[in-house]
Order: sequence, then structure tokens, then C-alpha cells
Amino acid sequence: MYERKILPNLNCGLDLIGEVLYGKWKLRLLWFIHEGYKRPSELQRKIPDASRRVLNIQLNELEAHELVEKKIYPVVPPKVEYSLTEFGQTLIPIISAMGNWGDEYEERLREVILKQL
Repeated sequence: MYERKILPNLNCGLDLIGEVLYGKWKLRLLWFIHEGYKRPSELQRKIPDASRRVLNIQLNELEAHELVEKKIYPVVPPKVEYSLTEFGQTLIPIISAMGNWGDEYEERLREVILKQL
């Protein structure tokens, strides 16, 4: 398991948000869980570029930060579902606003990103 060598800087809201939401797939995971995709296999299909291992790590981090909760059903084979906590639901308007901003400036953002490749 990864162990931090340097403690995170948690002096302001942006530091706190970065600590909780840092991760390539976390915003998308939160959004897709909000949309009703709750099983790990469903989330994997929605984000095919991410490995199962990375998705599991990021889902565990979101769970540790109390943004999602994991329910394990006692059946064989085991069934797992994720859902947003009440705290996690508070992020949905923010994620939506960021998505709308990205849609509004899609062309410009695409150009800027492609210039760097």
C-alpha cells in the first residue's frame, strides 16, 4: 500500500478539494454513479480507458472520503454496488457546472490541448 512521505497541505478550500478529487477518473466516477451506474462492471464499461485496478483504487479513495458508499450483497458471486452519499451529492452541481463550462469552450480547449501534444 502506498504510504505518503509528505503530508498534504490543507490550508484552504482548493487544497482540500484537490486532495479529495485528485485522480484522473474521480469526477467521472462520481458523475456516472449519480447517473445510476452503480456496479463496478458498469463503471468499467463507461470508462474503458481506465484499468479495473485504478478504478477500484479511486472508488476506495472516494469511499474513504465519504463521497460514495459501497454495498456488498451476500450472494455468490458477490455483488457490489456504489451510491453517492448525501455529502457526495453536494458535488453534483459543481461537476455539472464544470461540464457545462467544458461544453461551452470545447473548441478552444481542444485546440489548446492539441497544441501541447
